[in-house]
Amino acid sequence: MIAPKDKMETMARFREGAALLENAVKDLPEAVLDAPPARGGWTIRQIVHHLVDGDDIWKLCIKMAMGLDQPEFALSWYWGMPQQDWAERWAYSRRSLDVSLALFKANRAHILQLVESVPEAWERLALLRNPEGRVEEVPVGSVIQMQGDHVLHHIKRINEILQEQSDLVKSTRR
Repeated sequence: MIAPKDKMETMARFREGAALLENAVKDLPEAVLDAPPARGGWTIRQIVHHLVDGDDIWKLCIKMAMGLDQPEFALSWYWGMPQQDWAERWAYSRRSLDVSLALFKANRAHILQLVESVPEAWERLALLRNPEGRVEEVPVGSVIQMQGDHVLHHIKRINEILQEQSDLVKSTRR
């Protein structure tokens, strides 16, 4: 895997993710945050916690890659269980969003400052053992790209859920 060539665009997408996520869920009533999607899957509240936890986990990969020579970043502990189990163990459905959104914003700002302060950071590598046991070199820039895209993917899903639940959104905002 190679780091994206469009560093500035990738960093900008990563940077805007916190504001986009916050705006997507801003002022949504609890009933909307917790309403089950028509197509199934996670509620909006659960999606937000999933994004924040994912960013927090991958932050460690970035910091390891920047501080060590090709460290192995292991996710076997996380991949060993379905994400739904993590959602239950980490109480995604019962936690408020304020602390998670603050953490997300702080983590993004911290990583951006760190990467912008270390010229060679973009190309620094971590070794990632995938679920099949193969080891892959993952540059910091690729992790930033992946996390930037991850937020956009889930914001799209949040907007789909809001569209599905437009009657509920209207009735709770009166």
